[in-house]
Amino acid sequence: MFALKQSYPEMSVLHSSETQGLSLDSTLQNLSLYDFSIESDRPGSEVAQALEDNPLLPGVVLTDLGQFAGMISRRRFLECMSRPYGLELFLKRPIKCLYVLAHTDILIFPSDTLIVMAARRSLQRSPELLYEPIVVEIEPKFYKLLDVHQLLIAQSHIHELTTRLLKEQTKSQMMQTEKMASLGQMVAGVAHEVINPVNFISGNLEYLSNYSQDLIKLISAYDREIPKEPPLVKEIKAEIEFEFLQEDMLQMIDSMKMGTERLVKIVNSLRNFSHMGESNKKAVDLHECLESTLLILHNRVKHSIEVVKKYGELPPVPCYSGQLSQVFMNIISNAIDALMDKKESNAEPTYGWRPQIEIATEVIEVDNYTWAAVRIADNGFGIPLEIQGRIFETFFTTKPVGKGTGLGLAISHQIVTEKHRGKLNLRSRSLLDADALGESPQSTGTEFEILLPLG
Repeated sequence: MFALKQSYPEMSVLHSSETQGLSLDSTLQNLSLYDFSIESDRPGSEVAQALEDNPLLPGVVLTDLGQFAGMISRRRFLECMSRPYGLELFLKRPIKCLYVLAHTDILIFPSDTLIVMAARRSLQRSPELLYEPIVVEIEPKFYKLLDVHQLLIAQSHIHELTTRLLKEQTKSQMMQTEKMASLGQMVAGVAHEVINPVNFISGNLEYLSNYSQDLIKLISAYDREIPKEPPLVKEIKAEIEFEFLQEDMLQMIDSMKMGTERLVKIVNSLRNFSHMGESNKKAVDLHECLESTLLILHNRVKHSIEVVKKYGELPPVPCYSGQLSQVFMNIISNAIDALMDKKESNAEPTYGWRPQIEIATEVIEVDNYTWAAVRIADNGFGIPLEIQGRIFETFFTTKPVGKGTGLGLAISHQIVTEKHRGKLNLRSRSLLDADALGESPQSTGTEFEILLPLG
């Protein structure tokens, strides 16, 4: 007798419990597979009997001394049997004789192949092979069969999941966009209300400085013309520490000037950042956008992160400045988070590492086009190679639950590529990558390159 292995599913369609367990990352090993193999020197009658006993069996796997030799589908087998003298020719002869006539191109996939990938490849076959079963390699020298009907049902279910997820993502992006637009309107309103009193204070400080100097000049003149001070004047001068007051008052007014100038810059930065609903592009100085973003994030950067600026010569770039400021904000904020994580991990050896963000700009030629390039790099832990391909996916985040939404980089990618027809490139080397290449841990970090078309 020959060795026959079989474990047949009860139905040729996936059970509802099986389809419910599928996801976008499900592979062929998550589906019901048919396990039937027979040595190619066995008579065709044994295959016919197996197909008759198991009406859902899509075909048989042929082996030659235990090695994979091919596959015959139920349809091909029955076609050969239905030919004139087919029963007489093939039932008593070795099945390999029939396989010579029924042989077709076989689609073989590893068991870890994604269902969506396998379905696409299966549907690309010629019409006569469209419903041929698929051979799944479970492990070396061990093969099972997959009914295409099951594959297409699974693919249809995953398509429904994808559609539902896209709707959820679209809804979340719309909510995020509305949230940013509302925030922009609120910030614009606050900035408008703040800028007027700030301008009032800034404008009057100049007069206050002049008036103070005039009063000090007048008192000095009194001191020269009336050498002998009345006792009451001496007493008041001592009480108010007049000598110190003269010096400190002018320094205080200068500090107030610097403070109001900084406040004006912050308010203007908020106003620029709030331009989320721009309908037309305007030629903008990208360096001003970057400086505005750094000013808003100054509280997170000061005293802990060194910001190195390598600004090149950039012409005004046509863009939506508010949306581009959001891109800069998202990328720089992520860089700050990465550096803080590395700093707080205490995993760094004492080789003089210091958290640093480098921002560089220049005009470059790529693919026969002229681009304004903005590169924002950090020297954090870097992003592992295996997840770099997903970094711009909606809802994908490497941050802990509650800290990241997975929308920042996805929206940034959409703004750069769709709104500005630019490119957002990622270059990163993680600690594992550096170790694998035998490089220093100092070589780790992440760089985002924003390319915006000029003209």
